[in-house]
Amino acid sequence: MSEPKALAEGQTAEGGCLCGAIRYTIQGPSAFVKQCCCKDCQKATGTGHTTIIGIHRRQLDMRGTPKTYTNHGDTGGSVTRHFCGECGGRLYTSGDLPGDIVIMQAGSLDDPGIVSPESVIYMKDAAPWDRFDPDLPKFEALQPRS
Repeated sequence: MSEPKALAEGQTAEGGCLCGAIRYTIQGPSAFVKQCCCKDCQKATGTGHTTIIGIHRRQLDMRGTPKTYTNHGDTGGSVTRHFCGECGGRLYTSGDLPGDIVIMQAGSLDDPGIVSPESVIYMKDAAPWDRFDPDLPKFEALQPRS
């Protein structure tokens, strides 16, 4: 198992969409790095799970204006996905439940290898063919807050 890696205090990372129309900088520390298997993430990404990075909204410097799509998540709160209107590249998610926390798509980073997940959430929705690091803690839904 690789050790979980989060953004450290003061560390910055660059990212953006596939076509380059939208760019961003995020600044650490990250609140969490997780793999999410919820049905919404599966539909939004077209795969079994996505790797997400939680940061405070003030830690995100967005250059360009993403389009949005809002629906209601498993918990009943609104979930807004922010993506490029040109190429459709997923950038981040915001919503009622995370409040001030925005959930960045690790795959939209220029170097997604600078982070690695600490846990897997929404295992109840995981596709039977998807595979996860056996050493990562796994949760049926949201991970309990400490």
